[in-house]
Amino acid sequence: MFFDTFNFNIFFMRVLKFGGSSVYNAERIKLVVEILKNKQKNNEIFAAVFSAFGGITDLLIDMAKLAAKGNVAYLDQLGQYKSRHDEVIENLSLHQNQITDLINNNHEALENILNGIFLVQEASLRTMDFVISFGERNSAAIISAYMNSIGMNTSFLDARKIIETNDDFGAAKVNFATTYSKIIAHFKNSNAIQIVTGFIGSTPNGITTTLGRGGSDYTAAILGAALQADCIEIWTDVDGVLTADPRKVKGAFSIEKMTYAEAMEMSHFGAKVIYPPTIHPAFESKIPLLIKNTFNPNHIGTFISETPSPNDKIVQGISSINNIALLTLIGGGLFGVPGIAGRLFSTLALNKINVILITQGSSESSISFVVQLSDYQSAKSFIEAAFEYEINSGLIDPIKVELDLSIIAVVGENMRYQPGIAGKLFHSLGINGINIVAIAQGSSELNISVVIPSKNEQKALNAIHESFFLSDTKSIHVYIVGTGLIGNTLLTQLLKQRNYLKEKLALNIKIIGLANSRKMGFDLEGIDLENWQSFIDSSPVQNLNSFVQTMKSHNLPNTIFIDNTANSEVAAYYEEILNSSISISTPNKIALSSEYKNYQQLKKVANKRGVQFLYETTVGAGLPVISTLKDLIISGDKILKIEGVLSGSLSYIFNNFNENASFYDILIDAKKLGLTEPDPRLDLNGTDVQRKLVILAREAGLQINMNDIEVHSFLPKSCNDADTIEAFYATAKNENSYFETMKQKAIESKTKLRMVASYEQGKAKVKLEYINEHNPLYHLSGSDNMIVFTTERYNERPLVIKGPGAGAEVTAAGVFAELITLANSI
Repeated sequence: MFFDTFNFNIFFMRVLKFGGSSVYNAERIKLVVEILKNKQKNNEIFAAVFSAFGGITDLLIDMAKLAAKGNVAYLDQLGQYKSRHDEVIENLSLHQNQITDLINNNHEALENILNGIFLVQEASLRTMDFVISFGERNSAAIISAYMNSIGMNTSFLDARKIIETNDDFGAAKVNFATTYSKIIAHFKNSNAIQIVTGFIGSTPNGITTTLGRGGSDYTAAILGAALQADCIEIWTDVDGVLTADPRKVKGAFSIEKMTYAEAMEMSHFGAKVIYPPTIHPAFESKIPLLIKNTFNPNHIGTFISETPSPNDKIVQGISSINNIALLTLIGGGLFGVPGIAGRLFSTLALNKINVILITQGSSESSISFVVQLSDYQSAKSFIEAAFEYEINSGLIDPIKVELDLSIIAVVGENMRYQPGIAGKLFHSLGINGINIVAIAQGSSELNISVVIPSKNEQKALNAIHESFFLSDTKSIHVYIVGTGLIGNTLLTQLLKQRNYLKEKLALNIKIIGLANSRKMGFDLEGIDLENWQSFIDSSPVQNLNSFVQTMKSHNLPNTIFIDNTANSEVAAYYEEILNSSISISTPNKIALSSEYKNYQQLKKVANKRGVQFLYETTVGAGLPVISTLKDLIISGDKILKIEGVLSGSLSYIFNNFNENASFYDILIDAKKLGLTEPDPRLDLNGTDVQRKLVILAREAGLQINMNDIEVHSFLPKSCNDADTIEAFYATAKNENSYFETMKQKAIESKTKLRMVASYEQGKAKVKLEYINEHNPLYHLSGSDNMIVFTTERYNERPLVIKGPGAGAEVTAAGVFAELITLANSI
């Protein structure tokens, strides 16, 4: 190029750019100047480009718009604008400096132009560029004056003198040949540190232009390319380019090294640290960029060059764009017709509508593309006009428009030739119930983009980020209802195993929501399990619907709902929860034993949404009863008979109902051990066993309801008729002779009393039976459950499952095991 003969590399020059957040006020300006002083101490040669003070550009735009509407409120904003600058000058001790004259003159010029806008009630793009330019002109001038006041030799450089553009006001195009010549000539004749205005340039006639929003980065890149700088540093308020937007993904971290191509893709799809055109001048001149944090200057930041990072990261970053619209041209008239895409995109280009993403089906019957939300109505009108004949003829359907969408882009040079990347991406979204509306991937394999509903943008970003960047540890977000015996025990077990889960299973289980019958609370960072009781006690009183709606509104990836209650109100929300792509684990039998159509609907919804509905603990607490039954059926075995003692409380009662104890005493002991329902008649009358048998029979393939099961209650009528639980206990004590008769019969017949649930040949019943020693159920002890499966394979010697079937420890452990199963399946 023309400047090759003049080599600035001997200076090892760097061009630095500081954004508005870096120079928001005097305190931050001092931090910036300290960075520059350190560079000067290290004998570094540099030029510095500055944006307007933070928020000033928006303020200038707002006051010009108000003035154009004839609204005198622009004067109030003008007052704020002046005060901001005057305050910075005062706090930098420049109030007696000649800079005050320059700034006051600028204030007067701005006030005059705003008054003109107010009078004609119009603000053209040309006028707006001039108004906006005051932000950078003031900030750079004030900072230069401050640096001079502390002994640094600087010179204020208005970029309008060196950057020449055309007259596309608002986003002017740079004349690089002329601009580079002017930059080289200026720097060749200057020994002072140049403090340069970002964002602005001028036409050959000296009319002020702007380079587009974020153009201060562009200014720095232009300077760097012209001067053949060894590096262009972009100083902002984050630690370089991050793997994702930290406002949406809390686990985002800095990318140490990336390529120009990766940076361009990241910036195009929403990464705000760099402005897209910035990279082009640097890329052409092979000048690396360094993204640094003004407020954490010792952080290494992000180094951007043409050399790919040597790390083993397949994906470098994830970006997103919202406020978009997806338009689709579809119809049989597109098939095999050359030039359709050319007509479509030429129409959009001629009308200056930017297309963000394009995707076309292999059938050639549709073309979909994404534009900014603000452009979709214009785009639709222009396309309908261009294809008026085809639409009227029925060859092409009316333009389809889809709103409330976002684009997620996964970017990385190392994705090239790596199989399974798309599959991993789609799995991360699918498992979290996020529908993909459109997909696009370039042949370079640098970027895979998906269009999804905007409501799922943050959820998708977190799910994908965890999948690609945090795969060493998976975060699981859990919402728990029920903090009684089972819930309390589960939380204790989770606390005890917390470190083991992280270290051995790479699982970070976070309890996000917790509720009991009165109160409920949430913590998106995870509730402290050592203090969960005080957390829930200090939480507000809310209803269950509020808990469920809050859980849904959080819309977190990898979410699991646990119901530790026996409450029908909670069970009524299962379908809504599953429909929200949230898996469920529960020992609550009510939903599973409700009307068959409800049970079937829950299974269908879970299957449709790709989530799991686990309820192993509804039948055997921690015993693998349901899973064993499912495995038998899946493997082709046929269930002939199910027989068992399914109640840990009844097992305990009848195993201890001997010569030395009364029925009442054993009942009280079972209550103290937490083995019975609050109203023990649910156990004694077989209602609890009846529910369990319904669940088992349904898993075996029988379409059965509660009233299809014969239940034979062994309680005397007086116990069932008791009005209260207290009255029941008193009556049970008074009916001692009735229960003694039952016991004596068992002793005399050398049998044992067992509340047996059975299913055979389509019939199911629950009945207290006298079991002899040849039956496996005879040998039960403690509170053990026993389930006997007689199948075609296990016929002569049935399959027996035996173990503790009740108690908070084993039930909570069963729920814990399901939680891990769900976590590992995500």
